[in-house]
Amino acid sequence: MRAILHNSDYTVTLASFPLTLVFGPFDPTGSDGLPADAITCAILGSHAVSALTAITIQDTAESESVLPCAPDQIDDQARCVLEDMAVQAIKVGAISSVEAVSAVAQIAADYSQVPLVLHLGPQEISSEEVEDQDETEDVVGATLELLVPQAHVVVIEGRRLNQWITEEVLEAAGQELAPAALQAIGADWVLVTGNQQRPGHLVNILVGPDNLTISWPWTAPPERIRDSGGLVATALAALLATGHGVEDAAKKACAYAEASLNQSFQPGMGQRIACRNPIIN
Repeated sequence: MRAILHNSDYTVTLASFPLTLVFGPFDPTGSDGLPADAITCAILGSHAVSALTAITIQDTAESESVLPCAPDQIDDQARCVLEDMAVQAIKVGAISSVEAVSAVAQIAADYSQVPLVLHLGPQEISSEEVEDQDETEDVVGATLELLVPQAHVVVIEGRRLNQWITEEVLEAAGQELAPAALQAIGADWVLVTGNQQRPGHLVNILVGPDNLTISWPWTAPPERIRDSGGLVATALAALLATGHGVEDAAKKACAYAEASLNQSFQPGMGQRIACRNPIIN
C-alpha cells in the first residue's frame, strides 16, 4: 500500500512493507548478523526489525569475544516489536545460551501463526575452553528440542548436518534422507545447502511435507568466507514475508546467496564478505 503526500515544496511517499523479525548477534564487520541481515531484507523487499542476541568483538580475521544478551532483554525487545507491528516472518540465527533459546522458543510459541525460519549454524561462542564446548552442545540440544519443532523451515549446511548425524547429535535411523532427521522432530521443511553428492558436485536439497524432495545445483562459495547459511536463511525469511511460497522462496534465496557470495570482497586481512547487494544477470 502506498500513499503520496503533496505540497508545493516536496513530495513524500509513504509505503507499507512486509516485516521480518530477525533474532541474531551484532557483527561489527557487517559480514553477518543484524547489520547484514537488514540489508538482505531491504534488497528483497522486506523491512527488518530485530532482537539482539549478542554483541561480538571481532574483525574479519577472528572473533575475540562474545557478549551474550540476557534472556529477559531478548524477550522484552522482541515483544515490544511484536506488540507494535504485524510481522510476516521470523528468522532465528545464532543464540548463545540455553536460557536465551528458551526465551525465543516461548516467543515463537506465542506467535505460532508467523512462519519461523531457523538457521542451524555455528554458535557465537568463541572460546575453546572445555566448559564452553559443553555449553555449545547444550545450546545445540536446546535448539533441537525447543526451536526445531516450531520451525516452518530449517536451514542447515550439508557438512554440518552430516557431522551431526555421524556424531549422533541427530538420530537418523530409518530415514532415507538426512533432512528427514530434522522433520522427525517437528520441522515442516528442511533446506540443506551445499550437500555433496559426489566429489566436486554440490546440491541444495529442499524436503517438505509428504516426502516432497527438490534438489538443484549449488556453486561452492569462495574460500575464506563466513558461513553462508545465515545469508540463505535471512533471504528465505524475507521472501516468505513478501508472500512467496516455500519452494519458490528457497530457490530464490539460494540464487541470491550465490550471487552475493560470488561477488564477495575482502576489505580486511581476514575473511571475505558477501556483497549483499549483488548484480544479478
